[in-house]
Amino acid sequence: MAGANRESLNRSILRLAIPNIISNITVPLLGLVDMMLMGHLDSVAYLGAIGLGGTIFSVMYSIFSFMRAGTTGFTAQAYGGKDHQEISYAFYRSMCIALMATLIVLTLQRPIEWIAMQLLNGSPEVLRYTSEYFRVRIWAAPAVLSLYTFNGWYIGMQNTTIPMTIAILINVVNIGLSVLFVNVFHMGVAGVALGTVIAQYTGLLTAIIFMATKYRQYLIPIEKRILLQADKLKRFFKVNTDFMIRSILLVLTLAFFTNQSAKLGDDILAVNMILMQFFYIFSYFTDGFAYAGEALVGRFTGAHDLDNLKKTIRYLLLWGVGLSVPFTLLYWAFPDAFIHLISDQPDIIEKARPYYIYMILIPVITFAAFLWDGIYIGATAAKEIRNTMIIASLLVFLPAWYILMPLYGNHGLWIAFLLFMVARGVSMSVMASSLHSGR
Repeated sequence: MAGANRESLNRSILRLAIPNIISNITVPLLGLVDMMLMGHLDSVAYLGAIGLGGTIFSVMYSIFSFMRAGTTGFTAQAYGGKDHQEISYAFYRSMCIALMATLIVLTLQRPIEWIAMQLLNGSPEVLRYTSEYFRVRIWAAPAVLSLYTFNGWYIGMQNTTIPMTIAILINVVNIGLSVLFVNVFHMGVAGVALGTVIAQYTGLLTAIIFMATKYRQYLIPIEKRILLQADKLKRFFKVNTDFMIRSILLVLTLAFFTNQSAKLGDDILAVNMILMQFFYIFSYFTDGFAYAGEALVGRFTGAHDLDNLKKTIRYLLLWGVGLSVPFTLLYWAFPDAFIHLISDQPDIIEKARPYYIYMILIPVITFAAFLWDGIYIGATAAKEIRNTMIIASLLVFLPAWYILMPLYGNHGLWIAFLLFMVARGVSMSVMASSLHSGR
């Protein structure tokens, strides 16, 4: 029976993880295509602009990305507890925040752009292209923020096929339009941004259609008394505030990495943005299992099934080990081939070679942090995930950067970043005992 239960749980993990992996891998593929389109133009400034522009939106959306994580956790726990009313209201409360966030972002778009331009380090040419990219892509914000709610809710409902379908559609449309706008209409960075805008609204329309057809029974009339129930709202905002702090610190760390890369010159900025694509590629594979963890951990937490909760955590970490080894071997065996996919500029390829070691180390160093993220989100262990991020970003990464970058330059920056990821994995492992309460 134990073997049958293990096989059943692993099948559940794979059933949820594989669609997420398929959908997630389209995201770095999109990033690779964008880098390839810019990397084959006549200036490295285009590559830098895509890197800096993407950083602006990562930081901005990080403030609201808690909506997906929080929606998944609350929905999965309501699903596990068979609370059909709360399943609906988990969606409604999150969508209310998405609409408010949209209003804030669009109203403050010019101040956001001005602040970003003051904070980012880059040549005047890079910053000019970055501004052009921002002013087009900002209009995707309503769709992006709404999709956080939809995708989080679908994952919480143990359905990762719909988010997969939406993600694939978004990225196929985005890639196709980016190639069209850049190579045919010669729109440069604005073409890449416009492709993103159109693709995001295509995804939002698809998400609405799925909700209206497959989950119509959960579109119950909204009662203000239930929507604004004090204890539910208090927990909703407390958990999501901690998730928000965690997300902001994570993306600010990545943004700081980009900012410090830019200080080292346009060539090093381009090299680091290319190498970071391999961090994202592995993260999106591993996040497939992390999302499975969100759904299953939330479900077993809501059902107070402590035995399956512990087994899920153990199996997820074993899957992480199994993923990290082949990625490490691939990155070690074919580094030049991977880099050449993104840029054919000989100077950039040559300058990237001293930093291949960090690309090779990424999988074995980072998998635990990615998987624990999903486990903590499913358990809505928001305080713990916030505290581990504070430790990793403020107490490990920044001191390591301060000491190592002046001594070793870009090598010091990369070592500080990898220490940040190690600290996340270790601190979450240490605090994991709190999850076994089956809260």
